Amino acid sequence: MKKILVFAVLASFSFFGNAQEESIRFGAKAGLNLGNVKGDNENTDMRTSFHVGALAEIPISEKFAFQPELLYSSQGNKVDESDFESTTKLDYLQVPLMGKFYVAEGLSLQAGPQVGFLLAANSEGEDNGVDFDEDVKDQLKTIDFGLNLGAGYQLDMGVFFDARYNLGLSNILDDSGDLSVQNSVFQFSVGYKF
Repeated sequence: MKKILVFAVLASFSFFGNAQEESIRFGAKAGLNLGNVKGDNENTDMRTSFHVGALAEIPISEKFAFQPELLYSSQGNKVDESDFESTTKLDYLQVPLMGKFYVAEGLSLQAGPQVGFLLAANSEGEDNGVDFDEDVKDQLKTIDFGLNLGAGYQLDMGVFFDARYNLGLSNILDDSGDLSVQNSVFQFSVGYKF
């Protein structure tokens, strides 16, 4: 998987270098994250947070485009049980490599791989009446792989709206034994392409 992702990143730079500068559009985006951590854990709830970043849309043909992005994404989950409450905040630098297919004027379907680099991880809450706040970064893997699926709509003026689901493909726990958990994030974005 790592070799495929490295190839995809190198290919993106090749597309970027070969595309005509006047057809490449740069932009910025920000929006809402509804994140959770799925897998062998139970009773977890979504954590509401945000993402913000930059992108470049590189046309390949009239209907297809390649869109690499660089995003700061705050994710994680919540647990709310009778004697235990916690909020886990996972901050990633995400690199989505999106393929876009324009099905109609302004409307695109999107899919592509994503690699995430863990920047920080913190868990805070209350366990049997005792407050806790701890750094849990050393319990997690520093690299996360995922697959994005979504759709977007762009107005003629350059404003666009995206809805995307990130399906985590790799176990984010470090030295987890038999446990396996993956990121699961819905993203709703608004942005502008120059």
